[in-house]
Amino acid sequence: MAGQTAFGTIARELRKYNVTLLIVDQRPSGIDDEVMSQLGTRVTGWLGDEDDIRAVLSGLAGREQLRGMLARLQEKEEVLLLGWGVKMPIPIRSRRYDERFYDEMRGRATAAAPTPDGPTPARRYTLQDVNDDLF
Repeated sequence: MAGQTAFGTIARELRKYNVTLLIVDQRPSGIDDEVMSQLGTRVTGWLGDEDDIRAVLSGLAGREQLRGMLARLQEKEEVLLLGWGVKMPIPIRSRRYDERFYDEMRGRATAAAPTPDGPTPARRYTLQDVNDDLF
């Protein structure tokens, strides 16, 4: 037990009681190896540092394929969900938080995409539309 950290002990013990531990860090290579070994499901964005990539992929099968998937992620737009909680790695793209997003959240009218017959009239973005987009 002398080489174990408090976080490693906590991570290991919580699993015994089916308690979920969420660890968020911008530099995964700085997370203790013992803690990383206890992480079953991982969500990671684009990583540029080789040590961080190695840390995120440690203990996972198919590391070379996963490395390729990580390399193709769009920075600040996509994450990769992988590990025990999913049957296969899943890339997830977030929506853009631009002016259109905030207009839609405020319930302002949005212009629909034009059709071959010409532009379509704007329609009001409803609460149901927001729920459909988010959930």
